Amino acid sequence: MGVIGLGDIGRGVASNVARAGLELVVCDIRPEAAAAFEETARIAADPADLAAQVDVAVVAVINDAQVTEVLAGAKGAFTSARPGTSFVVVATISSATVSRMAELAAGSGFELVDCGVSGGPVAAAEGRLVSMVGGSEDAVARVRPVLDAFSSHVVHMGPPGAGLQAKLARNIVQYGSWLAAYEGQRLAEAAGIELSKLALAIRESDALIGGSSRLMFRETVAPFGDDAHPAIVEAMRAGAGLAHKDLRAALDLASDLGVRLPMTEMTEQLCDDVFGLGAGPGGTP
Repeated sequence: MGVIGLGDIGRGVASNVARAGLELVVCDIRPEAAAAFEETARIAADPADLAAQVDVAVVAVINDAQVTEVLAGAKGAFTSARPGTSFVVVATISSATVSRMAELAAGSGFELVDCGVSGGPVAAAEGRLVSMVGGSEDAVARVRPVLDAFSSHVVHMGPPGAGLQAKLARNIVQYGSWLAAYEGQRLAEAAGIELSKLALAIRESDALIGGSSRLMFRETVAPFGDDAHPAIVEAMRAGAGLAHKDLRAALDLASDLGVRLPMTEMTEQLCDDVFGLGAGPGGTP
């Protein structure tokens, strides 16, 4: 198998594939990045050279333009790959590019599996990435040994495109939580609290009460219906009540300190939706 792109993620993918005993070919526009694999892999001159030698190729470049170039460019992998070759795209790119590359691949007898990965460079180096995969059952099964080599969890999200879409949704949760952390730090700093102590308290309490996925236990984000278990609805109603109270107290403190917290304001306004009690996105009470 091959890896195109040997940055933070691709380097970890390639190292773990080699460690798993799979025959490896690598390619990167930076000679020094490829040179690090001289003892464990064959070095391809370009993506076309790599694709001619492998049955599975992982594409670990950065953005839409690079994915398009290494797959469909003049020296791209599609120019030389054999029919039946599988391509696994781990770059976080637009759904439109995934669809376009999948169509081009299918037209030439290849398969493209989109694979959103989470965990960062450390998880990549240790073979512990969480892989969110989109593709047919057969397509995913064919590349599963490669996925298992660099992943701690492989979650088949659905048909082609679903892996990347799940990664985009996961990123919203991550970046949104960082915005929440930023606003919390602004309030704490204005109140004279040491931020390192706040960070410690958050890390320790998250281990007890769960992080951003705590309320992700339902099959839908729509409001609870009449058939919902009364105990669950009551628990969510109590949770929403506490959230409103706590967030209003935080906003009162922010007002006293002259700190504007727009995300916190919006969260307080949407608490009922978050707890499954509101009208839902675009709805009316």
